[in-house]
Amino acid sequence: MKRALLLFLAVSIIGSNSFGQTYADDVAQLVFDNCASCHNPDGIAPFSLMNYQDVTANSAQIYDAIAQDRMPPWPPNENYKEFSHSRALEGQEKTMILDWLSNGMPEGDPNNTPAPPVFDSGAILGAGDLEVQIPTYTSKATSFDDYVCFSLPSNLAQGRTIKAMEVVPGNAPIVHHALVYIDESATYATDTVGGDCAGPTNAKLVGGYTPGATPLVFPNGSGLKLGMDLPANSNIVLAMHYPAGSNGMKDSTKVIFHFYDEPVSGVREISAEPILQNWSFTLPPEQITEVSASYSNIPIDVSILSIFPHMHLLGDQIKSYGLDTNNDTIRMIDIPHWDFEWQDFYMFKNMVKIPANSTLHADGAFNNTAANDHNPNNPAITVYPGLNTTDEMFLVYFHYLAYEQGDENYNIEDLTSLSVESYLDNTLPSTISVFPNPVNEVATVSIQGKQGDNILSASVYDIQGRKIETLAQGLHFTNQTELTWNTTNGSGLKSGVYYLSIRLNGVLYDQKIVKN
Repeated sequence: MKRALLLFLAVSIIGSNSFGQTYADDVAQLVFDNCASCHNPDGIAPFSLMNYQDVTANSAQIYDAIAQDRMPPWPPNENYKEFSHSRALEGQEKTMILDWLSNGMPEGDPNNTPAPPVFDSGAILGAGDLEVQIPTYTSKATSFDDYVCFSLPSNLAQGRTIKAMEVVPGNAPIVHHALVYIDESATYATDTVGGDCAGPTNAKLVGGYTPGATPLVFPNGSGLKLGMDLPANSNIVLAMHYPAGSNGMKDSTKVIFHFYDEPVSGVREISAEPILQNWSFTLPPEQITEVSASYSNIPIDVSILSIFPHMHLLGDQIKSYGLDTNNDTIRMIDIPHWDFEWQDFYMFKNMVKIPANSTLHADGAFNNTAANDHNPNNPAITVYPGLNTTDEMFLVYFHYLAYEQGDENYNIEDLTSLSVESYLDNTLPSTISVFPNPVNEVATVSIQGKQGDNILSASVYDIQGRKIETLAQGLHFTNQTELTWNTTNGSGLKSGVYYLSIRLNGVLYDQKIVKN
C-alpha cells in the first residue's frame, strides 16, 4: 500500500445542470464512498478527505492520482474474473471526477452535504474468544520499509474452530499491512532485527489486514458453514509491514479470533496454502524473465474460496488459472501490472470449482531492469528466490475446501455474516431514536429538532464505509420528522452491523444498527 494519495472506488454518474456539479450535492458522497476508508483522521493515508476543505486543499494530488491511474488500488483485471468488494474505477467515472476537479470545485450549498461514513477505530466484531497482541514496537522504517514478525503463544488448552478473525492495528496510520499465520509446531521465532521478515513459509496462513478492509468472516449461513482449525498450543505469527517514514513511531497491533461454540458440527474446514510455487528461478540483470508454476492431478473436486498471488519488488505480472481434463480454462486471477505495495486476499463472488484431475497454473514475469522503478538495486544485479524483500518469490495462496454439490452457487458476499447483537452502542442523543434495533425489515428513525427550520441529512453505511442508502439529504423540516430504512429494498442486503450517520443542523451523530 503506497503512501496513499487517494482511494476512489466506484462512483455514479449524476446528471449535470447548467451550473455543473458541486461538492455538496454530487462529489462529497463520492469521496465518502470511495476514499474515506483510508483518508480519515485515523486512517493510514497521509491526509484526511472528510470535508470540502480537505478535498480542495489536496486537489492537485487527487487529480494526479486519478489521471495517472495510481488509484484506486485494484490490480486484478476485471474482465478476467469477478471478485467480492471490487475497487475498480470505470472510465466514465474517472472522467466525471476529473471534470469536477478541473472546473473550479464549486462547493454548492453546504447544508446539502450528506452525512459522512463512520469508522470504528476499535474492534468491529467485539472482544471475541481469543486475543493476542504484539508487544509495543518502535518502527525502524526511515527511507526503507520495516518488515518484522512476532510469534505469540495462543495458550489454547484445546483446539477450536475459527469463525471470524479481526486484526486491530495499534497505530493505524503506520500499519501498512499485517499477515496472520498459525504455527502448529510453535517453533517459529520472533524476528524484529533485520527489517526484512516476510513471514513463515511453513505455517498456515489465516488472513490479514489492509487499510479499509473488513474483518475476515467465513461464510456462515443457511446451508454453508466454513471455518479453520486452530490446534491447541499453537502459536500465532503476525508478519507486520511498516512504511518508510514511520521511524520512531510505536505500534501494538492485536488479532482477535471468534470461534464456533463447542460442541461444533457441520463446519467445513478451509485450508490455506501456497499450492503454486516456484523456488528455482534466476533473474539476470537487465532482463525480463518469465516464470511459471503448476500443480497437477488434483485428487478430488475442490472449491476455491479466495486467491492471493505473491511476488516482490521485481514482479511485473502474474496470472493463475486451471485446466480441466477437457483442457478447458478455469479463470481465477489476472494481474497485468503487479504492484508489491498493493497485495490482497481476493475472495471470489462465487466459489470456483476445480474438478478432480485438473491442473492449476500460474504464469508470471519479473522485470529486473533499470526501467522498473521498484528495482531496489542500481545497477541491477542477479536476483534469486528467498525470504528477504530484496529477494524474490513466486507463490499463489488459496483458501480452499473439498467440493460439495452446489458450492459454486453460494453468494459468498452475502454469507459472510456474524451474530452481531452484542455490538450495539448508544451514541445518539435522546432527541433521536431508532426502533427496532436490531431490525428484521424496517427501522424508523425519529428526530426531534429545534423550534423552527431544521436541516437534516442521513445515510446508512456498512462497516467498510460504503453507502447502503441515503435516507435524507438537505431535508428541511420543523420540530419533528421520521425517516424509514427498509432493509429489504434492493437485493441481498446481508445480516450484520451498519452505521446510521446523521447531520442535523451541521452537527454529526451516529448509531450502529444491526440487521438480523
